[in-house]
Amino acid sequence: MSTDQPPDRPPEDDPFSKRPRSRRREGRRRRGHRPEDRPGEPVRLPVRQPAPPPPPYGSGYGGGYGGADPLSGMPPLAETGRRVLARLIDWVIVAVPLAIIGIPFDIYQRATRDGNGFDNTVNSLNGGSQLVFQLITIVAYVAYDTVLTAKDGRTLGKKMMKLRVAMLNDGSTPPMSQSLLRAVVLWLPALICCACLWPLLILVLIVLDKPYKQGLHDKAAKTVVVTVPQ
Repeated sequence: MSTDQPPDRPPEDDPFSKRPRSRRREGRRRRGHRPEDRPGEPVRLPVRQPAPPPPPYGSGYGGGYGGADPLSGMPPLAETGRRVLARLIDWVIVAVPLAIIGIPFDIYQRATRDGNGFDNTVNSLNGGSQLVFQLITIVAYVAYDTVLTAKDGRTLGKKMMKLRVAMLNDGSTPPMSQSLLRAVVLWLPALICCACLWPLLILVLIVLDKPYKQGLHDKAAKTVVVTVPQ
């Protein structure tokens, strides 16, 4: 009897009869997985990352100037009286150390001799040492307001009055550049030449401005003062 295989069936050691392994199965073998499915094993779904938190005041302030409700999505605006009290507290906090520093500059003698207040005496100083004290005063007020506003939007006076300075577009804390601009517009004219007129002008604009109650310093820095939730 002949042991030859039928002509239509290739021999067992024929290399052309072996199917090449797929790349997917090879990858599974290399990673230690079986090529066949694993019944009963739970399917692992990809973990979704949590969505980023919304901005502090939602998606902006309504329709902005001229919109249907420009105050939507933001906390209540700060009352004018509370803003004035917060500003007076900040003025005293900075003025007390300056009064001590001003002793070598004869601030008290000038104030009592000329019959002027502390602010008018500072604004009228002339000469080398007096100019140095005036520069110290400007730097003290501007730096105090800038650093604390850029930190969390609140000076010590605003913390006591439960107020906060925020950017008008999204309610975030003003960056250092905007905080500096706001402080310069607020304090510099008052400390150089307009100790009484400039604060009064800012107060009038806060009362009359609609809808955000912005003073000149707020408009320059594009900020707004709001109340802090209790």
